[in-house]
Amino acid sequence: MKFRVERDVLADAAAWVARSLPARPPVPVLGGVLIQAGSEPDGEGLTVSGFDYETSARVALDATIGDPGQVLVSGRLLADITRALPAKPVDLVVDGARATINCGNSRFSLPTMPVEDYPQLPAMPQRAGSVAADQLAAAVAQVAVAAGRDDTLPMLTGVRVEIEGSRLTLAATDRFRLAVRELEWEPEDPGLSTAVLIPARTLAEVAKTLAGAGTVELALSAGDGMLGMTGAGRRATTRLLDAEFPRFRQLIPAEHTTAAELEVAALVEAIKRVSLVADRVAQIRMEFGEEGLRLAAGGDDVGSAEEQLPCILDGAPLTIAFNPGYLLDSLGALHTERAQLTFTTPNRPALVRPVLPPPAEDSDGGEPDSAPPPAGYLHLLMPVRLPG
Repeated sequence: MKFRVERDVLADAAAWVARSLPARPPVPVLGGVLIQAGSEPDGEGLTVSGFDYETSARVALDATIGDPGQVLVSGRLLADITRALPAKPVDLVVDGARATINCGNSRFSLPTMPVEDYPQLPAMPQRAGSVAADQLAAAVAQVAVAAGRDDTLPMLTGVRVEIEGSRLTLAATDRFRLAVRELEWEPEDPGLSTAVLIPARTLAEVAKTLAGAGTVELALSAGDGMLGMTGAGRRATTRLLDAEFPRFRQLIPAEHTTAAELEVAALVEAIKRVSLVADRVAQIRMEFGEEGLRLAAGGDDVGSAEEQLPCILDGAPLTIAFNPGYLLDSLGALHTERAQLTFTTPNRPALVRPVLPPPAEDSDGGEPDSAPPPAGYLHLLMPVRLPG
């Protein structure tokens, strides 16, 4: 087996596939990446793949194939080596049980693993539809921030994706916060109606990687518990989570008694400063009144801080407290200059929503060209109980 490929192309592929591999594989071959040269139907092409029975990743690369073949090597070692190589073409040659990498004046020799022990990559499920890659990446990032990280509660470590015709609804929660995002897509079957639970970490990584692909094809096999994503020469699959996601819609308040609109950047910086003295229960107090918002944290034992910010208040004055980290996560996911926060009581969930700018005026100074699309995103936060 022999091929030549550009360093950056191989390094990007190796890094992406290696990220999908387990940190501590139960057997050594599951920590490997499979490199296949001349494996395409026309006898040309280079692919780099990884699979651990849960997730798979495969990248097709442009390369000059000398001798076709396949080899299995350590994924993380290959990623580290290719990232460190000089910016020159890479030659990889397999001779017996060793794979040799030559690039400029650098030479590495790697042990290979038995290809026959490597599991066969799963077939891509049936195509379900397509969605704009950048919109999917943004939507997944907005909701994945609220997903849980406790593997003993698998229903909270996923992103629930609901499909109703041309509408996708993504939701994630860790019990202390909930993020929901809606977006449009093009289904293969306009009457498709289903819901699946996808591991949040895998979905976020793949969606981010495919953000520049233009369009992402989604493939779904709910019966076999598999999701596939394809774009820009890359494809990934992951097993769905077999768990019951909480009924999140009943958690979202239908009305509010207080609403405040603030500048996101100013609020974020103020929270970061004030939370430097947040006490061990990690809370930051927000006092909304006629004079604006007063942020406060800390106490006599650890020091205290406060800061005043202007805000547009609609409704009754209110004092409420939040975990500052969760509050920053919600604001960072908005991607707008201004945010609206709505409340009912200090002990009930609050909602954080983006405030979209007004529509741009027509170039002739007349009526606006069109109204902006609906925000389609909300972030629910459970408050921290105030002392006393």
